[in-house]
Amino acid sequence: MTDSRGASALRADARRNVDRIRHAAAQVFREQGFSAPLEEVAAAAKVSKATIFNRLGGRIGLIDAVIDDVVAVKLRAIIEDARSVVEVRERICSYVGALRDLQYRLPAVNDVLLQVYRDSEPLLALCHAGTAFHDSLVAQGHAAGFLAPDFTPADFHALARDNALALKHGGRPTRADYDRRTAFVLGGICASSCASD
Repeated sequence: MTDSRGASALRADARRNVDRIRHAAAQVFREQGFSAPLEEVAAAAKVSKATIFNRLGGRIGLIDAVIDDVVAVKLRAIIEDARSVVEVRERICSYVGALRDLQYRLPAVNDVLLQVYRDSEPLLALCHAGTAFHDSLVAQGHAAGFLAPDFTPADFHALARDNALALKHGGRPTRADYDRRTAFVLGGICASSCASD
């Protein structure tokens, strides 16, 4: 039979394990995305893979536990930064540039955009917030006469998803090539190029 001191030590040990797992998961997911092997998270946390399942419920529980630290705060920040830009043309250009920059630097963003882990409610909520913002940007761009008339919200989403797929599964371009292609994307969707400024 465990006395209160033994139970307290067990709870403290469990809390330390959860803290180590969360810290390791955030680091591994930032570097590799949410599909990183759980064995790497376990090794970084110095626990067994079974401990991850016991303490956090596996990959989805782990994503839910660290999504804010890994990606949600950054995605929300670029949306809020774009909202603060008064001129519609500049708002769209700065947001597209910031989103593509984040996709390049932070692989987990691509897992969000591709909705790879649909069982994660926080991940899907983040996705829906991004979708709503994209829809409003396209409407604003059309109203201002800035976006090409036939450019739709579905096109906006497809560009983000296509880029996510290319970065996740294709060859990773150099940063210079990637930035040059971002200018091509902006030039293609705009009635007048935002990349020329």
